Amino acid sequence: MSEIHDLSAVEQAERIRRRELSPVEVTDHYLARIERFDDLLGAFITVTPELAREQAEKAENRVLSDTPDELPPLLGVPVPIKDLDMLAGVRWTWGSRVHADQVAQVDEDFVAELRRAGAVFTGKTNTPEFGMSCYTENDIAPPARTPWDLSRSAGGSSGGAAAAVAAGLAPMAQGSDGGGSIRIPASACGLYGIKPSRGRVTQAPVRPDLIGLSATGPLSRTVRDAALMLDVIAVNRPGDYHTAQPLPEGETFLSHADRDPGRLRIARFATPPVPGVEPHPDVVDAYEDATRLLVGLGHEVEEIPAPFDGSLLRLFEVVWAAMATRYPVPEHEEGRLRPLTRWLRERAGQSSIADYLDATTGLQQGVRAALPRLERYDAVLNPTLAAPPVEVGHFDSGADPAEEFRRMTLFTPFTTVYNVSGQPAVNVPLHWNGDGLPIGVMLAGRMGGEATLISLSAQLEAARPWIGRKPPIWTE
Repeated sequence: MSEIHDLSAVEQAERIRRRELSPVEVTDHYLARIERFDDLLGAFITVTPELAREQAEKAENRVLSDTPDELPPLLGVPVPIKDLDMLAGVRWTWGSRVHADQVAQVDEDFVAELRRAGAVFTGKTNTPEFGMSCYTENDIAPPARTPWDLSRSAGGSSGGAAAAVAAGLAPMAQGSDGGGSIRIPASACGLYGIKPSRGRVTQAPVRPDLIGLSATGPLSRTVRDAALMLDVIAVNRPGDYHTAQPLPEGETFLSHADRDPGRLRIARFATPPVPGVEPHPDVVDAYEDATRLLVGLGHEVEEIPAPFDGSLLRLFEVVWAAMATRYPVPEHEEGRLRPLTRWLRERAGQSSIADYLDATTGLQQGVRAALPRLERYDAVLNPTLAAPPVEVGHFDSGADPAEEFRRMTLFTPFTTVYNVSGQPAVNVPLHWNGDGLPIGVMLAGRMGGEATLISLSAQLEAARPWIGRKPPIWTE
């Protein structure tokens, strides 16, 4: 007999609209699963049962009083928010014990859009301190673990969001991605995740756009679920430095999930843009398997030299260190930060404004050199990660932040380049290795090309369905 969490978010929304499911029933189901399993998974920093039940009751009243056509698209569907982002009236820690008691005064603008769409907020998901690492271990919550093997990391920095969705603690979740932080945990947890194009989702009202590395996007079990969330949050605000071209009038990302992508020209490369990285054999198997699937579906797949090289990543490190200084920390609290955060902030302090400007200039020059080489392709295929999910504690086991950063770079050599370029990129969960661990592949598109990626991803999902793959905790 199926459970509520066996349904996709789109299915839940449809059944709520048809009065076949109660928003209160759905919310209570997920809150019960959170209470039962979150200590094992480390998916949440803060759970908000009172807020969620209040929203669910209001949603239920709307279902009973309004016609189905009047109901918003996510009415009654739980959507947790990553704890780097603001949810008004709720604790907002940035994954740091220094800010463990901070409370957000306003919503992020994309959170306000989710609220208008009828989403129910069950809590704030786990994230590493200031979102600076590719794994989710901090000093205020248990480590986020992939439900496929609880000894292994869910990835980061949206690790809590991914763990929640993969274990059936949420039907979908919001994440953010400044260097791979949606795609990394999507790969580690066997989910579909979209890093949208630069400027697709506003960072208003508080966060600065800076050079546009970070993007907000969905993590979900199905392509259609992710497309639905992207339709809701894809908004811009006056003053945004970066904006993405909207879809043509009358089109939605969800509608593209139901479209045949046609015959596409797809580039591929598996040479990491970080010297010395050798992708794990399981990663190579997933990449080659995805290539065969794409060719079998009628697409033209062409091997190309890697258009990005290690110089881009070295410049990115300067900018990444500077981003660690965005978060205010009183001088007397610096010692309470985690070693990696302190190391990044110290490294930023050793760089001048000229160093930062030189790094951002070099990044733009690298993108200007790379993108013309990709223009004739509709998509680019890469591995998402260089290895399967790693053990919890792998990255900081040496107690040396420089070594920790090196290990993170070796694990995630492919994802960062698309934050630098601003292109949309998705993780597609097509492969599981012999140990039952998910191994994702990544598809990147042209700027503003999320619709093509969604159509292609949905075609892959139909050809090789992954919705039936569930970790052991799913049925407990």
